[in-house]
Amino acid sequence: MTGTDASPDQAPRRPLVALLTGAGISTDSGIPDYRGPNGLWRRDPEAEKLVTYDAYMGDPEIRRRSWRMRQESPAFRARPNAGHEAVARLERSGTPVRVITQNVDGLHQLAGVPARKVLELHGTVRAVVCTGCEARSSMAEALDRVAAGEPDPACLACGGILKSATVMFGQHLDPQVLGTALSVAKAAEVFLAVGSTLQVQPAASLAAVAADHGARLIIVNAEPTPYDDRADEVIREPIGTALPRLLEGLAAGR
Repeated sequence: MTGTDASPDQAPRRPLVALLTGAGISTDSGIPDYRGPNGLWRRDPEAEKLVTYDAYMGDPEIRRRSWRMRQESPAFRARPNAGHEAVARLERSGTPVRVITQNVDGLHQLAGVPARKVLELHGTVRAVVCTGCEARSSMAEALDRVAAGEPDPACLACGGILKSATVMFGQHLDPQVLGTALSVAKAAEVFLAVGSTLQVQPAASLAAVAADHGARLIIVNAEPTPYDDRADEVIREPIGTALPRLLEGLAAGR
């Protein structure tokens, strides 16, 4: 049944809106991006070692530096910005929404998007996992141990090496999370890529998957992306102003 032949007592079906969000949606919250013109990896290539799995596992000094970096991470002080809040409002409007994020900051959930509707492709910085027994615990607890004098805290269950529950360079994405993201991309009728350079695979290819399955593809990003020529609309305006306006239109059926 389409929106035009729904009965008077039945609201028209709303299209599924999927958003693929990258670092650009969180920069207004004070979290720097990684690959933009002023991104972290361009400013400090050595920092990439701190989130590279083999280097982290093989070098205790890298792990100690990584824990110091986590202590100073702006992610734990950051609050959702206008972009995150716009996504949460769209979800509350009754529009079917799924968020696929490359970010690890948890700001979509803090803004009010239900956790079950957020797919974190690269994991979360708000938890830690043991590389031995795979036990998970909170990042806050681990950082408390670092502050108390443990420069490289070990797993309390088995003594193994702890890392943030993020996907480091050299690790594969969780196949279940990626599989669900692919299903969402195929089912979406509107697919927005927001604040992503669309250069990191396989996440970037979700934009093409959505377009191939008939979605209206909208890219909101300051810099050109490899998928701009596939998009129905490309928006270069700042995310904090462009995304709320765009999502208000979608909620209103425009």
